Parts: sequence; structure tokens; C-alpha cells
Amino acid sequence: MRMGVLDVGSNTVRLVIAETDGAVPLPVHTAKRRLRLSAHVERGGHLPTEQVDRLVEAVEDARNEGRRWGVTQLFAFATAIVRDAPNRAEVLGRVAAESGVPLHVLPGEVEAELTFLAARRWMGWRAGPLALLDIGGGSLEVAFGRSRLPDFAISLPLGANRLTREFFRGQDPPSPHRTRLLRRHVRHQLRDTAARIRWEAPRTAVVTSRMFQQLGRLCGAAPGRSGPFTPRSMTRSDLGRAVEQLAALPSAERALLPGISLARSGQSLAGAIVAHTTMKLMGIDEVAVCPWALREGVLLRCIEDGSSDWWDAYGLDAQEPAAEPVLRRLRGAEAAPVSAEG
Repeated sequence: MRMGVLDVGSNTVRLVIAETDGAVPLPVHTAKRRLRLSAHVERGGHLPTEQVDRLVEAVEDARNEGRRWGVTQLFAFATAIVRDAPNRAEVLGRVAAESGVPLHVLPGEVEAELTFLAARRWMGWRAGPLALLDIGGGSLEVAFGRSRLPDFAISLPLGANRLTREFFRGQDPPSPHRTRLLRRHVRHQLRDTAARIRWEAPRTAVVTSRMFQQLGRLCGAAPGRSGPFTPRSMTRSDLGRAVEQLAALPSAERALLPGISLARSGQSLAGAIVAHTTMKLMGIDEVAVCPWALREGVLLRCIEDGSSDWWDAYGLDAQEPAAEPVLRRLRGAEAAPVSAEG
């Protein structure tokens, strides 16, 4: 059986198709479309109409591609860029009505739980008590646990894109003053969460997301062409030096550094500051970089539970009055061969 996961993030819309007959989701096809929604978001987080138009088109294209690859279930979700938008209901309603795919908006804590599950399965039980960090465009997810799912999970508004807009808008590179203000803000937001992780004293700390993968490469981790099974890690001291390097350069020059893509060069400094400050406050000296994250967590949860009932319970944005009529109509419609509901 082939399942698909469609991830609408702040930079890209990414489709992953995997064989799910066994205990592990085996990817057979991936595709992405770079929309860079965060670069066009208006003050206050409102998504402009023209960007919603592009999103609808990207979701519809992904659904058609999934159909060509024989996907039987498509799990489509949007992260903080849509979740936090004041016009979220309008966005969800339009995407569902015009593409036939109802986007689920997962709470940040659920994103953290699913990402933790993916990291646990990748790292294995020998990792022991596990702390997870995941920096996205709009939020930072933190989780800790000793078992399959975390005992503690939280989402904080410390995403790299969000903070770049809030603290570095119009400054490239930003002034030392703005950089200090950002560090102070991150410390304040993380105070209680960091204390909890220090108290738990995890045996293993693991990081996921493209931001952490790029920072790991900048700090000397193996490049992506070495394959997913190559161990990768990053130390706090190396990351501290990377922060200084990124802070001294405009975004165009950061994109020339190892691992830093042009699409994420503008937000790389904010991401690095969040990562370094988080590790410092939590007393973490070194992290393992995990290739599995939220998308794999969604697939693993469905495989291991043997159903997708949890998806409907968590994901449908039923409280949004503008989206509900469309979603209700789609629940009763046939969607062969791709089931957008999952």
C-alpha cells in the first residue's frame, strides 16, 4: 500500500510517497514546490490572496502526482505558517474547495509528538531517555520521553522565519543590538521548558528539520549525498562559532557557506541563534541529527496504530466555521483513488 504525506511549510510544499506494507515507511518518490509563503506574509501573519492561489495550485498538483503514483491515502497538513494565520479559515476553505484536499492543521504539541515518534524509531531504544528539538519556519518543537511517545511536548513561537521577520526585518546582516535582543527573547521564551529538560537529564539529544540539517552541515557533518544512514552530529561549541560566522555575513554570502541553501540563508542566523541558545539553556553539549521528522512520524503512527482514526480526531480544523461546510461536504464525497481524508 502506498501512502502520501503532503507538508505545507513556510518555504515549500513537499510530497513524500512511501510503501507502508511493512513496519517502516520506505520512500519511493518525493517532490517539492517552493512557494516561500513566509516571504510574502503580511504583518500579523495574514496570507495574501495571491499566495493562497499559489498554495491551492501546489496542493492540487501534489494530489494529481499522488494519484499517478498509486497513493491510496494522502495525509495533508499545514504547519505554523497557516496555523497561526488570522485568515486560516479562509485558507483552509479555499484549499479544500478548489483542490479537493482538506488540509489538516495539527496543534504544535501534536507535531512535537509525531516528530518525537519518528526520532525514537530512527535512533532506537538504545538512545535511552530522548530529548527532541525541531526548528521550523514558525515554531520550535521540544519533546522529551523514555518510551514510544513523549512524556512532555511543547511548541513555542520561535521559528526561524518568524523571528527573522520580527527582529531582523530591513537589516542584512542585522546589527549586534538586534541579535542581542533576539537572544534575550529566546531565553525568556525557553526559560521554563529548558528547566524541564535539564531536570530530565536526557541521555540523548536529537534534532530534526531542514534548518538543523543545514546547520549540522555548516558545523562539519557529512553532506546529504553520503546517505541517510551516515551518523551526523553537531556540538554546541561548533554551533557557537557558526552563529558568529552567519552574523557577520549578509544572506547572499551565507548561501555560499557549506550546507546553507539560498532559500534558507535569510533565516539561517535566527535559526542558529535559537538552536545555540536552546542547547545552552538545556545544558546540551552535542546533538545527533536525525533525517526523519514530522512526515515520517505521521506515516509511522498510521502503520503502528493500524488505522488513521487518530488523524481525524486531531487534524480536522472543525472549529473553523468558514472551513467546516467544505470539509463536511468532502467527508461525504468519493475521492478515488486518493483518499484526502486519510
